[in-house]
Amino acid sequence: MTDQDNAASERQEIAAHVARFKATQERFRREREEYCVTTLENARHSEHARRPFERPPFWS
Repeated sequence: MTDQDNAASERQEIAAHVARFKATQERFRREREEYCVTTLENARHSEHARRPFERPPFWS
């Protein structure tokens, strides 16, 4: 293998690593976004399920 072939092979390997890294980062971004949306939806739904505050039970 010549120096040029070796350099080209290393560039291809680095490009593959970078592509995998970018794909992983994109997956993490999507998962964070989904988690955020789900958490906010759950918080909104739980707020509507609560009883409205009328007065504390110790007030007669």
